[in-house]
Order: sequence, then structure tokens, then C-alpha cells
Amino acid sequence: MNKLFSLVLKGLVAVLPIGLTIYFIYWLFVTAEELARPLVLMVWPTNYYFPGLGVLTSLLMLAVVGLVVNFYGIRYLMKLSQRLFEKIPLVKSIYGALQDMMTVFSLSKKTEQQSVVSLEIQGMQLIGFVTGEKMGQRLFGDQNLVGVYLPLSYQIGGMTVYVSREKLTPLDVTMEEGMRIAVTGGVQSKK
Repeated sequence: MNKLFSLVLKGLVAVLPIGLTIYFIYWLFVTAEELARPLVLMVWPTNYYFPGLGVLTSLLMLAVVGLVVNFYGIRYLMKLSQRLFEKIPLVKSIYGALQDMMTVFSLSKKTEQQSVVSLEIQGMQLIGFVTGEKMGQRLFGDQNLVGVYLPLSYQIGGMTVYVSREKLTPLDVTMEEGMRIAVTGGVQSKK
């Protein structure tokens, strides 16, 4: 009986990551298709509609939005909406958290400030991400402290600590790889 349970567990470990990944991608495409289809059918003849056109339209619209947000007038409107969101009590917490998360984990914004580091605390090496160099200067003045985000394994959360730059050891890994190591507790599939 233990042998059968062991085999089932091994099969689950092999199939679950692949299955959940495929399901998530499927869910993402289906949701994009369902949201975009009514809009597409407003301007596109029903006879020429095919599955996937909603997804293509969604991707095209995101590219157009990415282009348009660079215009001066649109940037001004974005700042106005940001100020409005920051004044509404519950909305400002959600909006601020999402905006900060996108800023911290945006892999397209590779800067010196967003580097993977190791921080030694009581003989332990913690993996973190330098995120708040300017905020450290603003909060703590001349102490040369930088913000380091320390994610928690298997959770969406973590903590930010401000430490002296001398206590940090840069690690030679990408942001994505560092986050994968930190979030999974160091358990990685072999590559």
C-alpha cells in the first residue's frame, strides 16, 4: 500500500506543476477572450470572428495603452487618477500595494537598485532584493541605509528592512531566479 501511495505521490509531483501552469495559461486566454469578444463584435463582423481574436485584440490594446501612456496629456491624467486613488481610504491601500509590487518586481526595469543580495543575520544568509535606496536616505538621512525586501517562502508577503550597504553581499543571479529561490524555499527543479 505504501508503494502505491509513493507512486501516486510521484505522479502528482510530476503532473501538478505542468497541469496548473497549463490551466493558468488557459484561464488567462479564456478570460481575455470573454472580456474582449463583445468589444470586438461591436466593430468586427460576426461572420469573420474566430476564437483567439479576442486575445489578439487584448494584446494589441495593451500595446496601444503602453504607447499612449507616454504622451504628456495622458501622463497628466494618470497622475490625477493616481492622486484620486491615493485619497480614497481602502482604494489607496490596494492601489499602493499593487503599484509598489509592479515597481519592485518589474523585470523590465533593471536598475542597480534592484539587485539580488544576501543579508547575514545571526549566522543565517537571507536572500533579499534592494528596493529602497532613495527611501533609506529620506528616512534615515546620512546613515547610508538601503531598503531590502525579504520575501517569505510559499507566501505572498515579506518584510522590508533598512540595513547598511556594507552588510549586503550581491548575488550573481537574476531577479527572477532570486525570487524563485526565495519564494520556493530553495526548492528548484533541475535545469
